[in-house]
Amino acid sequence: QVQLVESGGGLVQAGDSLRLSCAASGRTLSRYAMGWFRQAPGKEREFVAVISWSGGTTSYADSVKGRFTISRDNAKNTVYLQMNNLKPEDTAVYYCAADPTMPTVVRGRSQYWGQGTQVTVSS
Repeated sequence: QVQLVESGGGLVQAGDSLRLSCAASGRTLSRYAMGWFRQAPGKEREFVAVISWSGGTTSYADSVKGRFTISRDNAKNTVYLQMNNLKPEDTAVYYCAADPTMPTVVRGRSQYWGQGTQVTVSS
C-alpha cells in the first residue's frame, strides 16, 4: 500500500516562502505523475500544480503561476512544492496526490492521496 506523507507546512507572514515535501513509501512512484491540491475552509479542494513522472512537464493553477514551483526527486520518492511570495489567500490544507497519468491528477481523481499539511499565511 502506498502512503504519501506531506510536511513543511506552517504559519508564515505574507511575502514569506515555504517548501512543502511529499514523501512516498510502500512503492516507488517514479513512473507516476504527482501533484498538489489545496482546500481552504469552506471551499472545495482545488488543483495547484502537477509534474510528470520524469519531471519534464509541469502545469500550474493560474493563481499560483510564477510564485509556486513543483519539482521531484525520484531517487528519494519525493515531490516538492516551493511556495514564494505567499499571500493570505494561499491559506489552506495542502495535499499531494499521485497517479499514473497527469490528466487524472489534474482532475482530482488520483489513485493515492496524502493526509495534508496546513499552510497559514497571515497578512
